[in-house]
Amino acid sequence: MRRRGVGNRGKWPVIVLFLPPALLLFTLFVILPMGEAAWYSFFNWNGYGLPDQWVGWKNYELIFRQSAFRNALVNNGLIIVVSICIQIPLALWLATMVTKHIKGALVFRLIFFLPYVLADVAAGMIWRFVYDGEFGLVANVARFFGQAPPFWLADKDVAFYAVLAVIVWKYFGFHMMLFIAGLQAIDKSVLEAADIDGATGWQKFTRVTLPLLGSTVRLSVFFAVVGSLQLFDMIMPLTGGGPSNSTQTLVTFLYSFGVMRMQVGFGSAVGVVLFIICVTLAFSYKRVFMKND
Repeated sequence: MRRRGVGNRGKWPVIVLFLPPALLLFTLFVILPMGEAAWYSFFNWNGYGLPDQWVGWKNYELIFRQSAFRNALVNNGLIIVVSICIQIPLALWLATMVTKHIKGALVFRLIFFLPYVLADVAAGMIWRFVYDGEFGLVANVARFFGQAPPFWLADKDVAFYAVLAVIVWKYFGFHMMLFIAGLQAIDKSVLEAADIDGATGWQKFTRVTLPLLGSTVRLSVFFAVVGSLQLFDMIMPLTGGGPSNSTQTLVTFLYSFGVMRMQVGFGSAVGVVLFIICVTLAFSYKRVFMKND
């Protein structure tokens, strides 16, 4: 007991030294801006001077009357669904491939991870050129086969599907690296025991590997959900939220209808709504699915 008391006393100087600066920075750059955004959301304010036109809950009512906001909410939901149903399974499959002792596995890891290393803005600009209906790669391929070049990013019925393809390409490498780390942490003797018992490759994956990767899969889904709600940097150079707001996400909606139109009060209300959605989903997911991790 005395040793434990000495150890606890030894921690107090470290806590007193490092905790106050961290709390100060967190308060200045997180807590106070959040409080200010919540306060400004009750005003009709363009960002200049002091807010003085109190409108109460009018900004929040206006948000949910906007068809562009509802479209952005649906788009974020679709991004989450595609991330969970396509991106993560693809990453898991590739992780199982590149962790095998095959020639060139490390090179393939690097190739698959490179899109994630690329800056989001750069990726958006590259794919905007790829999709370009006049000079892009897609247009040249279509002409090669004697077809009229498509203008996917200008078609409101197709543009968002083109964006989803870029999202899968851009971020599956991150999830792949998570699964590679999880696969390397699995005890090889467990897999060897499954081989001795005569398990097939599919049986080993579904009954041994996948259950042992449970915590990694849950973490990957958590990152996919939170990241999908924060998607912004790649959308703006790729489509700017168009055409006709068909590719808006919650963050691009905030930027387009709040910042660009100098409606800071309205944009603050959108930020508060986005914050509530993110916090609710994050804490609910962690409480339900990651409580034992």
